[in-house]
Amino acid sequence: MQKEPVTLGKDKKSLFKDKVMELLPNGGNLNACFTCGACSSGCPSVGIDGMDPRKFLRMAALGMDDEILKSNWAWFCTMCQRCMYVCPMQIDIPQLIYHVRKNWPRENRPKGIRGSCDMALKHDTCSSMGVSIDDWKFVVEDLADEIRQKDKGFEELQAPIDKGGAYFFLNQNSKEPVLEPNEMAPLWKILHLAGADWTYASKGWAAENYCMFLGDDENWEKIVRIKAKAVDDLGCKVWVNTECGHELYAFRVGLKKFNIPHKFEIKSIIHLYARWIREGKLKVSSEWNKNLKIRFTVQDPCQIIRKSYGDPLAMDLRFVIKSVVGEENFIDMYPNKSNNYCCGGGSGFLQAGFPDSRRKAGKIKFDQIIATGADYCITPCHNCHSQITDLCENFRGHYNTVYLWTLICLSMGVLGQNERAYLGQDLITVGLS
Repeated sequence: MQKEPVTLGKDKKSLFKDKVMELLPNGGNLNACFTCGACSSGCPSVGIDGMDPRKFLRMAALGMDDEILKSNWAWFCTMCQRCMYVCPMQIDIPQLIYHVRKNWPRENRPKGIRGSCDMALKHDTCSSMGVSIDDWKFVVEDLADEIRQKDKGFEELQAPIDKGGAYFFLNQNSKEPVLEPNEMAPLWKILHLAGADWTYASKGWAAENYCMFLGDDENWEKIVRIKAKAVDDLGCKVWVNTECGHELYAFRVGLKKFNIPHKFEIKSIIHLYARWIREGKLKVSSEWNKNLKIRFTVQDPCQIIRKSYGDPLAMDLRFVIKSVVGEENFIDMYPNKSNNYCCGGGSGFLQAGFPDSRRKAGKIKFDQIIATGADYCITPCHNCHSQITDLCENFRGHYNTVYLWTLICLSMGVLGQNERAYLGQDLITVGLS
């Protein structure tokens, strides 16, 4: 006698399961889950509050909507897609998490993420820190003038805003103009030396979109539309994402998700760093580290590597690093590239107000870094940078966390004295006359 196959959730529908099933290819595959546990084995948030991806998926499949909405775990998951990357059935658990977030009453969603989303809606800059157009222009113009006056060789440096017809449209994380404007200087120097034709805009320049993390489709779309219009209004050919992971994903996926017409390409600045070094436009050298032998490792940002461009960009990233610090001084984490672990700080976890849980999720990343024995962890992503710095302080590590633009300028001998906030005592004076 042939038995009818058992389907989880047959008698009780889950709005979360049904919604995700609609979004998955080939009619959905949640019922194809083998319960093999691969998703949980690769998840940094496993075990927090007694939850893991496999359990969360089973609860959705069984129609346990009320129980799911009582759990904070949807805000502990960083939607890094490592579970999906290792899943033999490619089950899209991050989409499930996103729709759970959407179904929380907005007023009950984490205050930090909600506040960053709401702040970005106050000005057409889209800054989650509330930077107005006038304040943005003042910071950029003031810093550019300071560089021209103080830094030899950069007397002609420009940091244009609203330059019509510029080839590259550059974004910038709001952290820099608000809290550490000198961190913008190395980036501008790189662009200047590469001879790049670029511009910022007065609108839509901010490299963040916390409305995506909030599960707020309406305002995620609103912000992406403002940004896309700013690029096309200036006639720029390429939108360049700087060292900010989630903005690349939020913008690239948002354009597709909301069917927003646009006339520009999207690139990560990591790709441009590698290209300009190969073309000889950036005269980098690792000679400065030949005798110092300072060791470096790198965090592969989930949003840039696994969720966007994969191993080819990860290889570009390593090419740049080895070019500036020396191949013999680079130590990779394991696993790495598209299979790398999330740092535990993405998708709003840093802003969600659960620091103990966030650090627990990040412990696997801390252990990865320590295992390399590296003196520095390079983090071409702002959330990764903040999380990995915090992990070092909390778990009493010995490494420093640094942006890629800092090391590129250090290797070319053009890193200014005020541009070394994230360098340790071993590098704080290197290259200064």
